[in-house]
Amino acid sequence: MRVARGLVRCASGAAAAEMALVLPLLVLLFCSCIELGNYFMDEHRLIKAVRDGARYAARQNLSNFTGCSGNPGGTVVADTQNIVMTGLLSGGNNNLANMSASTITVTIVGCSTQVGSGPTTVGGMYNGLKNGSGTLIGAPVVKVSASVPYAAALRAFGWSGYGLTLNASQQAAVAGW
Repeated sequence: MRVARGLVRCASGAAAAEMALVLPLLVLLFCSCIELGNYFMDEHRLIKAVRDGARYAARQNLSNFTGCSGNPGGTVVADTQNIVMTGLLSGGNNNLANMSASTITVTIVGCSTQVGSGPTTVGGMYNGLKNGSGTLIGAPVVKVSASVPYAAALRAFGWSGYGLTLNASQQAAVAGW
C-alpha cells in the first residue's frame, strides 16, 4: 500500500507525460506552418512568373499578332513559356518543381478598340492595324496562364499535397515594337 501511495504522490514523470501528450500536436502545427509557407511562396513565384511572361509577350512585334484569337506567331509562345518557367529565354532552372511547357498557355484573347471603358478609340501604332482579312482589329490582348501541380515541401515525410494545383493568369495589351 505504501508503494502505491508513493507512486500516486510522485510528480517526477509528470512533465514527460505532458510532453508526450502535447508533442504530436506541436509537430503537426510546426509541419503545417512549413507547408503553408511553402504553398504561398510557390504561389507567389508562379504569379510573378506569369506576370513576367505576359509582359514579355506583350512587347513582341505586332506582326506576330495577326488576329484577335488563337496563338501568337513566330517564337512568341515558346519564348514566353521559357520566360515563365525559368525567367530566361533559354537555359536556366525551373522556378517550380512541376512546371513544364505543357502547363503554360499563351493565347490572344481579343482586341481592344477602346481605351479603358470610355469612348476613346485607340490610336497611335494601333490606328489602322488590320488582320489578314483586312478588318480593323485595334490592340491585341495576350493572355498567359499556368496551372501547375503543387509540389509539397514535406513530400519526403508522406505529404503529397493531395492534388493541389497552383493557378495564375495575366493579360496584357500588345505594345509591340
